[in-house]
Amino acid sequence: MKNMRILILVLFLFVAEAGISQNKIIIDAVTAKDTINKNIYGHFAEHLGHCIYGGFYVGDNNKKIPNKDGVRLDVIDALKKLKIPALRWPGGCFADTYHWKDGIGLKSERPSMLNIWWGNVKEDNSFGTNEFLNMCEVLGAEPYLSGNVGSGTPQELADWIKYTTHPNGSSPMPELRAKYGRPNPWKVKFWGLGNEAWGCGGNMTAEYYAHVYRQYATFMTDWNNSDGIYRIASGASGDDYHWTEVLMKELPPKMFDALGLHHYSVIDWSKKGSSTEFSEREYFTTMQRALFMEELVTKHSAIMDKYDPKKTKALAVDEWGGWYDVVQGTNGAFLFQQNTMRDAMIAGATLNIFNNHCDRVKMANLAQIINVLQAVILTDNEKMILTPTYHVMEMYNVHQDALMLPLTLASNKYILGKDMLDAVSASASRDKNGAVHISLVNIDAKNEQEVKIDLQGVTAKSVTGRILKSATLQDHNSFDNPAKIKPVAFTNASLNGNNLVVKLPPFSVVILELK
Repeated sequence: MKNMRILILVLFLFVAEAGISQNKIIIDAVTAKDTINKNIYGHFAEHLGHCIYGGFYVGDNNKKIPNKDGVRLDVIDALKKLKIPALRWPGGCFADTYHWKDGIGLKSERPSMLNIWWGNVKEDNSFGTNEFLNMCEVLGAEPYLSGNVGSGTPQELADWIKYTTHPNGSSPMPELRAKYGRPNPWKVKFWGLGNEAWGCGGNMTAEYYAHVYRQYATFMTDWNNSDGIYRIASGASGDDYHWTEVLMKELPPKMFDALGLHHYSVIDWSKKGSSTEFSEREYFTTMQRALFMEELVTKHSAIMDKYDPKKTKALAVDEWGGWYDVVQGTNGAFLFQQNTMRDAMIAGATLNIFNNHCDRVKMANLAQIINVLQAVILTDNEKMILTPTYHVMEMYNVHQDALMLPLTLASNKYILGKDMLDAVSASASRDKNGAVHISLVNIDAKNEQEVKIDLQGVTAKSVTGRILKSATLQDHNSFDNPAKIKPVAFTNASLNGNNLVVKLPPFSVVILELK
């Protein structure tokens, strides 16, 4: 049986290379062994623009927008449906200028600060540690706190851990927490030691950061890592493989659990282009940058494999997404952009990459959750809309903590001029109830793609599906038309034994469920 599967796979690859047959997928449920960590579907909230103030938080005294303790109830409801597993805060670049003690206690007594990274706006620190962690409890999301390594001290980080996680009465920090209305600790597992240490977090070399990291990690609660804390090192920017090599070589295994990785799908950092008015060439280039994530994850993972062949350390892609010029008329430092079907393509294709590399990728955080970059929610005073990216994340949440089913894909090409990309991407999983889910993306701007799927080790009697599509790539939900793009039932899939045939419209995302 095993030899037969190998023979089928070899023939499949030969035929695909010869160009005889196209858009074929073999799903091998027999050899499946890796779980898709739910934290791959994590999010990121920074004190940037209107992500926190005017996004999540509208203030305790706001009578126009329904809220609890200043946090918008409509946002909470929407994010609960998304099943967000983890939320990173307070940054981003902001994290390495943030001093957490300024954001606790009576709000009337909290000192204000200048947000030097994002517009030099004054912040009153009314949204701080207690507000964030209480909100995470309501959401059912695990908090991921980014510690200040750039301008802070090891003592400051150690005190933050004690304030949030130690039992009442054990030291001065828990006593301070109790004084401010929270006797019992929160559950805070994920801790980042700095952010983008190679850039806004200190412009450090990899070698220097490795030494700084060791110092900070030593003074965390228990550097032997028996305390349940999950330490995430500030990782590489894009294809800086030297950074990963140095950290894997220099950091003692007991001192870290994951390395970060940041990558944005940017056309050109000097001229990023409009988020809504873009050409097919701009779309194609954006997708090239998005699909580059496959190479990044593969190569960074290969370096980690040399030092950690048993894969005990994770790759955490804790910033990813599309980045364009801000919407005209908005503050250039607030990074507010619209969210179109192009962003749905980025989200679907990227999540497929993460799913397929779940043996090493254990966390990812889309940047950012509200009103900033590739947001899942946009707000305007009392109004709120869900973006195409929101809908992709919601459709894909069936993969959370499911068994990843390995697949082999041979795809048609999406061709533009002399350039080409694979038109189809896919990932698959089996949930705890036995249902199989297949996520499919067709990034081709013009052509339908028929996909033939060979289901090995999958016994199913029925197939149902949902699809996200629209008339143009530039289509988006607006405050005047908030439901222009939303998932609908998909019926263009036919099942015959172990063979599944699916027809994907241009630039569409489909989720299939087989039972």
